[in-house]
Amino acid sequence: MEVNNPRYQNQGIHVVSAIFTVDKGITKVLIIKRKNEPFKGEWSLVSGALYNDEEVMTGMQREIKEKAGIENIHLELFDIFSNPKRSPLMRMVAICYLGIVDKDKYKILKDTLKTSDADWHPIEQIPKLAYDHNEILNKAIDKLKERIKESDLLSHLYPTGFTMPEIQKVYESILNIEFDRRNFRKKILSTGLITETNRMEKFDGNKPAKIYVFKDSQDVKNVF
Repeated sequence: MEVNNPRYQNQGIHVVSAIFTVDKGITKVLIIKRKNEPFKGEWSLVSGALYNDEEVMTGMQREIKEKAGIENIHLELFDIFSNPKRSPLMRMVAICYLGIVDKDKYKILKDTLKTSDADWHPIEQIPKLAYDHNEILNKAIDKLKERIKESDLLSHLYPTGFTMPEIQKVYESILNIEFDRRNFRKKILSTGLITETNRMEKFDGNKPAKIYVFKDSQDVKNVF
């Protein structure tokens, strides 16, 4: 590498996160409104520039805490966006992560040094976002659908357990399809992805239902 070669200069790294939740059967993503240029006053995914003295995950966690007030969430790398023109300031490569959380467990910051608002928006009602974040979000949604069909990613949404009707509603919301109740139960139990507990709980005011949990570090293929 020739350090003084101008083709190596004026480059940076963005860290971008698509953080999802499921709220009463509706899949939502966390977006923030920017205070500063470029794209002042526009919505974006939670993101920012990586410092030159920090690791990528450290920078991603810092940005999420600074701009949304969320800490200690599970994140998975899902893609890299490298169009040289994606930022109007300089060449910025975007390293992108996704996560899914129970929104009721976190208080979102509405006003920070660099943001004027933050909220959970239904993924079908996303406004035009800054940079290429609409493209990044679309890719994140596709990856989310893929991951919930082959892994225990949803354990981060329900770390203490869930009822069968509850988890069916989540799969239906994210995948945008409906399942027959009996077929869904039979299919998900056959994967070995979840296990029954000895607890019972009501869901949507119905009679008590069994509580299930995801097994640790389970990976399967094509749950649905």
